[in-house]
Amino acid sequence: MKQKVSLVLSGGGARGIAHIGVIEEIEKRGYEIVSISGTSMGALVGGAYALGKLEEFKKWLFTLDKMKVFHLVDFTFSSQGLVKGDRVFAEMKKIISDKNIEDLKIHYTATATDIINRKEVVFTKGSVFEAIRASVAIPTVFTPVKDSKGLLVDGGVLNNIPINHVKRTSNDLLFVVNVNADVPVLKPVESKKVVAKKQSLYLNKIKEFRELLHKSAPSNHEEKLGYINLIDKTISLMMHHMSQMSLDKYLPDVLVNISRQTCSTFDFYKAEELVDIGRLEAINSFKKFEE
Repeated sequence: MKQKVSLVLSGGGARGIAHIGVIEEIEKRGYEIVSISGTSMGALVGGAYALGKLEEFKKWLFTLDKMKVFHLVDFTFSSQGLVKGDRVFAEMKKIISDKNIEDLKIHYTATATDIINRKEVVFTKGSVFEAIRASVAIPTVFTPVKDSKGLLVDGGVLNNIPINHVKRTSNDLLFVVNVNADVPVLKPVESKKVVAKKQSLYLNKIKEFRELLHKSAPSNHEEKLGYINLIDKTISLMMHHMSQMSLDKYLPDVLVNISRQTCSTFDFYKAEELVDIGRLEAINSFKKFEE
């Protein structure tokens, strides 16, 4: 009988792509993932896995530098966020069919934050895509999701490692992946080649977008951080401290730590490298656990 795993996936923007490598290593070693709890990017990767479409999702991520990715970003520059996110999810629906959470083969939960009612929202039923869309709504970047009672943003605002919402089973292994860890950056041997191949329309457009935001901000010669970098560093710091509190309270059997310095929140063009990093960190964590 396979060892059962209850898996918890943290948020962390593009760093969350590393969750894919971790999941692949878990399965390679013969473990059975029976439940997943995730927030933000963890909810997205976990949702793709629960829908049985993780491989398709990974292949799609690997093509991001070869597609007109910039055209998938529907900018609004509204008072509530810079990006609507509708185009990205419309594209994802072409490769991943939506289902209701209660119809999935494994137990799945995603979390979001209701900023009107100041509480955490846990999705245990209804559309997987709607749950993910609410969970990934990074404040000031993605527009929030309105529901009948409140306004939903990124689940990481209140609980970036939702260990308390994963369904546990008898004799399972609690497996947690934290992509905001204060640990050294792990770089695969082939990373330089991978990065060299990623110079594309995506990078150029993101650079243009950052320059546009920089020009729109008040001039200050002492200010070193642009708008995007400021958001990135603020959210990363918040998530790091909240994650540590959660890990101190709930002790996982296996903890995979991925450095918060691995990449920026928005470096999705590094998908192949991030999957490799997730796999390598999972291998290291398994060694420690087995020892």
